[in-house]
Amino acid sequence: MDGVVTDLIAVGLKRGSDELLSSGIINGPFTMNNSTSSTGVYANGNDNKKFKGDRPPCSPSRVLHLRKIPSDVTEAEVISLGLPFGKVTNLLMLKGKSQAFLEMASEEAAVTMVNYYTPVTPHLRSQPVFIQYSNHRELKTDNLPNQARAQAALQAVSAVQSGNLALPGAPTNEGTVLPGQSPVLRIIIENLFYPVTLEVLHQIFSKFGTVLKIITFTKNNQFQALLQYADPLNAYYAKMALDGQNIYNACCTLRIDFSKLTSLNVKYNNDKSRDFTRLDLPTGDGQPSLEPPMAAAFGLSVPAGLGPGALGPLTITSSAVTGRMAIPGTSGIPGNSVLLVTNLNPDLITPHGLFILFGVYGDVHRVKIMFNKKENALVQMADANQAQLAMNHLSGQRLYGKVLRATLSKHQAVQLPREGQEDQGLTKDFSNSPLHRFKKPGSKNFQNIFPPSATLHLSNIPPSVTVDDLKNLFTEAGCSVKAFKFFQKDRKMALIQLGSVEEAIQALIELHNHDLGENHHLRVSFSKSTI
Repeated sequence: MDGVVTDLIAVGLKRGSDELLSSGIINGPFTMNNSTSSTGVYANGNDNKKFKGDRPPCSPSRVLHLRKIPSDVTEAEVISLGLPFGKVTNLLMLKGKSQAFLEMASEEAAVTMVNYYTPVTPHLRSQPVFIQYSNHRELKTDNLPNQARAQAALQAVSAVQSGNLALPGAPTNEGTVLPGQSPVLRIIIENLFYPVTLEVLHQIFSKFGTVLKIITFTKNNQFQALLQYADPLNAYYAKMALDGQNIYNACCTLRIDFSKLTSLNVKYNNDKSRDFTRLDLPTGDGQPSLEPPMAAAFGLSVPAGLGPGALGPLTITSSAVTGRMAIPGTSGIPGNSVLLVTNLNPDLITPHGLFILFGVYGDVHRVKIMFNKKENALVQMADANQAQLAMNHLSGQRLYGKVLRATLSKHQAVQLPREGQEDQGLTKDFSNSPLHRFKKPGSKNFQNIFPPSATLHLSNIPPSVTVDDLKNLFTEAGCSVKAFKFFQKDRKMALIQLGSVEEAIQALIELHNHDLGENHHLRVSFSKSTI
């Protein structure tokens, strides 16, 4: 590989990702032209026209339009913005207009990227960059001049992602990258000028996936941590994005490697170690227990004079105790747990349907379908982190023939109708529902949160139910069954692959908690596996 491309990878990607922390992961709402938007994403008949804050949202596209990019930015730095969310398939730089177009491999990747960067404005070379969906459905750049550098950068990134080029510091095997060799990262914090707590690490690394466990310790006079993700790929992207960055201005530098361990054994939940899936662990060493009133003590006041490059004060809410942290800056209203869901099919959607679907990503307390505009609804989750999770996974998915949109609402809570007020059963309180998936501390459900997929994981199947019984159940619900298999070791569980992600979403809504007889109710989740 020639020197230019290697430089693009080794320097360009590094510098592009360096902006993530140095510009501050935790920011306020997305602001453009003095207009604060709940989504920050608008259509504009022509991508090059001046941005107007009052335009309606543009429909998702795998092509993203980036504005106000610095004139000296490299192709690799622009590509690095998309890397944590999936494969980048094309790039068009319009440096004269301070704009770029980035094409992702899938619309889902683009939706996840926009949802992530809406509350957390990305920066390139310390300048804020604005991202919105493009009106283009794909980029055709074959005949354009000056595309050689972009194509070289894309090929270099592709080589890294497919394992044909070793990144510095990545685990190698005969020169090839093994992305996610382990879901466990070893983190060393150099130049520890200010204290870095377990909560701060959780907040930073949660941006790249579900953090299951953290152990902190001091070795060779250095503050270190071991951090385990639910998915090895999250560890790979976190390492790519965060290695070498400063948590605060010019200090607390992260040095990250893959650990040889594949799983962490956490014995105590205290300020040194934490298993976010097991709330029943003892505190050990006479540590005080993590009661909610104590959570306020985790607030870290960043010393004055750190300047704009710092992450800013980190406020840990009481939901940190449950292992689900509410992160300031991830919503228009910090800590807001209410979602505005729009573009629903008013003929088919019900409060119960939204409760079941959003309940995959958290415990839904209340649902309200708007009386005068039934394609819109409010969904109140148990906390802000669950709301963010549901929004990231569900916004842009198709449901009953329409592309669902989810953004953070201006409302802090869903109000129940007053007595005698006409409501047509459109508002429901589910706060005490037995169907909540996350009410049990240490539940395995915390580790099994995946994006919607065409393959569903079925469990709680009684011995008398056969393959044909289950196939027929899904066929009668209007699904086309492509494949089915029981788990070899546990016949109470199975995988079923349907014709599309939309079919799987609708089947989950209809068949989760379906009575299979023998006092068994079917449990349905999205699977990360395929058959």
